Parts: sequence; C-alpha cells; structure tokens
Amino acid sequence: MSNQAIEEVCEILDYISDNNTVPRNIREAANQSVDLLKDEEQDQSVRISTVLGKLDEISNDPNIPVHARTLIWEVLSKLEAI
Repeated sequence: MSNQAIEEVCEILDYISDNNTVPRNIREAANQSVDLLKDEEQDQSVRISTVLGKLDEISNDPNIPVHARTLIWEVLSKLEAI
C-alpha cells in the first residue's frame, strides 16, 4: 500500500514541478521532494517526515497558485496516512 501511495504522490509532485504556472521555488521543492521519496538509502519514515516538513513550508507560500496548493494538501494527507 505505501509504495503505491508514494508513487501517486510522486506523480502529483512531478505534475507540479512540470507546471510553468507554479513559481520556480515551489517547482524546485516538489522536485526535491520526489528525489527524497525515491531515495532508498534512507528509512521511509525519515523520508516522509522530511518531505512533509518541506511541503508544509511551501503550502504556506503566499505566491503558490490555488490549484497547486490544493495538490500539495492532497500530497500531505496521502503522506500522513502512510
């Protein structure tokens, strides 16, 4: 279950990082989050908590478009459920 959820999260984050309407810093954070989630050398709980912190920080960015913020919230809830 958790691997499937992480794959879904990575797809959403890839969509955000490829979307030119999203500010660059938020796209970069989404990209870094995907890299962290796919890093098999770290424990899964450490990876998830690191990504949760990073995404929580960018979800509060006043420049983030509403659609991207909604996707970030979806990602956060999926990661918290793992």
